[in-house]
Amino acid sequence: MTRDEMTVDEKPLAEAGVPEVLLKLAGRLVAAAGAAGLSKAEILPRVRVVAADPEEHLEDPHFGRLAQAMVAQAKRDRTAELATRKIEAPWLQWGSDIDPKAVAQMQAAMRLPVAAAGALMPDAHVGYGLPIGGVLATENAVVPYAVGVDIACRMKLTVFDAPVSWLDSRSDLLATAIENETRFGIGAEFRPTKKGGTTPPREHAVLDDNWDVSPVTKANRDKAWRQLGTSGSGNHFVEFGSLEVGETQAAALGLAAGGTYLALLSHSGSRGTGAAVCNHYSRLAMTKRKGLPKELTHLAWLSLDEAEGQEYWKAMQLMGRYAAANHAVIHRHVAQALGLQTISTVENHHNFAWEEEHMIDGQPKRVVVHRKGATPAGEGMLGIIPGSMASPGYVVRGRGKPESLLSASHGAGRRMSRTQARRTYRWAHVKQLLADRGVRLLSAGIDEVPYAYKDITEVMAAQGDLVDVLGSFQPRLVKMAPEGERPED
Repeated sequence: MTRDEMTVDEKPLAEAGVPEVLLKLAGRLVAAAGAAGLSKAEILPRVRVVAADPEEHLEDPHFGRLAQAMVAQAKRDRTAELATRKIEAPWLQWGSDIDPKAVAQMQAAMRLPVAAAGALMPDAHVGYGLPIGGVLATENAVVPYAVGVDIACRMKLTVFDAPVSWLDSRSDLLATAIENETRFGIGAEFRPTKKGGTTPPREHAVLDDNWDVSPVTKANRDKAWRQLGTSGSGNHFVEFGSLEVGETQAAALGLAAGGTYLALLSHSGSRGTGAAVCNHYSRLAMTKRKGLPKELTHLAWLSLDEAEGQEYWKAMQLMGRYAAANHAVIHRHVAQALGLQTISTVENHHNFAWEEEHMIDGQPKRVVVHRKGATPAGEGMLGIIPGSMASPGYVVRGRGKPESLLSASHGAGRRMSRTQARRTYRWAHVKQLLADRGVRLLSAGIDEVPYAYKDITEVMAAQGDLVDVLGSFQPRLVKMAPEGERPED
């Protein structure tokens, strides 16, 4: 029913906030209220007050029945909203070496009532709610846990003007630059040291953005300032290595010629503030979407029509800019410490949500695409897909595959959990591999050993229809959070 089809009496009631299905009831109650002595000037404001907060007016002598009906209708609406799809939304899987539990998580996500489509990348493994490597398109809704805890986790590659021989001849100098110009660990910050020296917080224009978009970002701005330029823990890293680019691919990366270059690669995200944003709005979403099946609890969503959904969206966008600033600060300070000039850069987010248009069920549809541990791979888009501390990463160009929702993997992907890796391996198992590949490891946890990851060459082969490889990066000098740090990836 459109407003033009309503009776004269129903139009002001609808404008006062009465649901369409209850307009007839409201009309009868208005007539009864008038017969009981309420004036026309009193009736509509009274209806408006009841409709705005029906639970507070259940005993209203004239419109209590309307309030009760509105509460019951809202409950029915919530039940219908949470009803899962009987048929999964369409989705496809790339690669076969994927934990069945991760596949089950993807299948469950596709039953969300807001799910429109999905894709599972070849590096996929189990995550909270949506698997790492999961791509989820939703209709007018954002799922905080489908974005991820480390909002806007990001890759950045910088190619420098120094000869690649520095990896051997000036290894100590490069190592010192990494050690001095970023910080690793769950609570790592730049602040005055206990010994009296100072390492003041870094500066970047992102600090001038509006941090009042959410109470969480407002409360954490100073913490975010202190953590600007830090790298965190888990699978986050900063490493020097060699970038090999073919002659025909060089121009796409802004390089004058093919060859082997000295490059710096980093992986980290929005640090403690991003995690606080995720935790706050995930709890809020789960509170608003009570009644979801247990397996979908961590996929509770916020509607973009809700104030909370808009608030999260703005906070997520801010965390995206903050994560980009984090990498910019790291790379800038390392370059300055070494006196190097940048000749090329490539960077990209994962753990983010974008509003995009995709063909779904044969029709163009505007959806929110969550890429949790997945790289944007629209046609012509550049990105970086890393391996492990001892295996190559790749600079790629997206091929714009619609069926993958324009996505690719974000790395090799874990083949075993951190707990299993700690139980299985000791550094003695890894030293020879690192030596054979010329990797100098400054620090890392045993749960990050190369054997804990899938074979990156197999992952890349499984997504040859999603990206083209433009260059390969071989790690040579690797810094990660030391043993004992709680992972935040």
